[in-house]
Amino acid sequence: METKEFSSSRVFMMSLPIFLELLLQLLVGNADQAMLSSYSQNSVGAVGNANQIINIAILVLNMLCTGATVLASQSLGAGDKRRVSVVSSVSALLVLLFGLLLSAVLLLFPEPLFRLISVPDTLIAEAAEYTRLVTLCLAVQGAYMLVCAILRSYGLVKEVLLTAVVMNTLNIGLNALLINGFCGFPRLGAAGAAISTDVSKVVGFALALVFLYKRTDARFLPRLLAKPFPVRELRSTLAISLPCGSETFSYQLSQLTIMKFVNRLGTAAINTKIYCYMMANAMYLYSVAIAQATQIVVGYLVGRNELGSVRARVWRSVLASIAVSESLNLLIYVFAAPIFGIFTQDPAIIALARQIILVEFALELGRSVNITMVRCLIAVGDVRFPVGAALFSTWFIAVGLGWLLGVHFGMGLVGLWIGMAADECFRGLLFVLRFRAGGWQRFAEKAQGAMHA
Repeated sequence: METKEFSSSRVFMMSLPIFLELLLQLLVGNADQAMLSSYSQNSVGAVGNANQIINIAILVLNMLCTGATVLASQSLGAGDKRRVSVVSSVSALLVLLFGLLLSAVLLLFPEPLFRLISVPDTLIAEAAEYTRLVTLCLAVQGAYMLVCAILRSYGLVKEVLLTAVVMNTLNIGLNALLINGFCGFPRLGAAGAAISTDVSKVVGFALALVFLYKRTDARFLPRLLAKPFPVRELRSTLAISLPCGSETFSYQLSQLTIMKFVNRLGTAAINTKIYCYMMANAMYLYSVAIAQATQIVVGYLVGRNELGSVRARVWRSVLASIAVSESLNLLIYVFAAPIFGIFTQDPAIIALARQIILVEFALELGRSVNITMVRCLIAVGDVRFPVGAALFSTWFIAVGLGWLLGVHFGMGLVGLWIGMAADECFRGLLFVLRFRAGGWQRFAEKAQGAMHA
């Protein structure tokens, strides 16, 4: 990224390819569910529960990549390109170690994990098979996310989008062949979806690596980890990644706990939750995209010591995030029947889903603020506050209030969703107050000092 001005139009142009990449991923996930629903409703529930577990591992690895994104952006803003390669190499080492550790856990113990969240016995075998197959390429998926993070730090979001197009098109094609057994291929169901995921991730990683070596000067070099070992970069990466990773891990555990409550409500509630979760993903896609673009820009601004531009940039991104997510929420609410009719013809599921989408208006308001604010606070080095707020809120409000309304007072899935909405709104308010107070500036100044130490 060579431009010195980071206008709203520049951030929008950066966020658009990221949004399209995320949208493509969502469409692929929805296509998976649609193909699986025609194969078996049990497969839908099995894969939905399996992804609750797998997502914990993926998000932990993604948090390691967040540290790389922040530090690489700051280094590029300061003109220190060698530090980008050092940060990249340190992050690659961390992704490899954590990827192998998480893979071992998921390969060896999927069944106990599913029993822990009260997955119905009829779904456990298929969920475990899917988990083991996807886990075989978990480290590769982590490496793919890291390479894409470095590419985004250079502003090469179009290259990341192209990689995602190739990867996800391949995934859909293989799903069509392997889930339902088209063109003479075996009919493998959930296992076919897992194999498709593995193959596409390997191809995506290879293509992203080509872009990295052709379009940037960032390198993954073992010699950069040799004498002297880059302790400063390791500490800086872990200072961002470990708190974020612990928050992510805690959040996913809270979601597993909520899923445990849902699993006790029966198959209809399970599938409604899965379908509504898919729709919710669509609602906050642009929030994630603009948050990622803004995080990169804020990192550059910190590296260039242009802190005066940070505040206005963040507020504009927050407002854009709210506008887009709530507009999408309205569309999904208005057209709930035909949209959910793609996945199910059960009138009870569709009616319940419409109630959930109504609660989503409040949830997405808070989440739009959260996603952008958290990434921007992390970009300036203010990591502990958003992590601490999230740890408190997700367990005491999302889980606690959700259980109180959904289970204790018998409101079911709607009550659980109200708890999650209250959590998002509470955290959103906290982050707005935190940013308005201006304490983040001292963290930005500390980050600048670390780069020049």
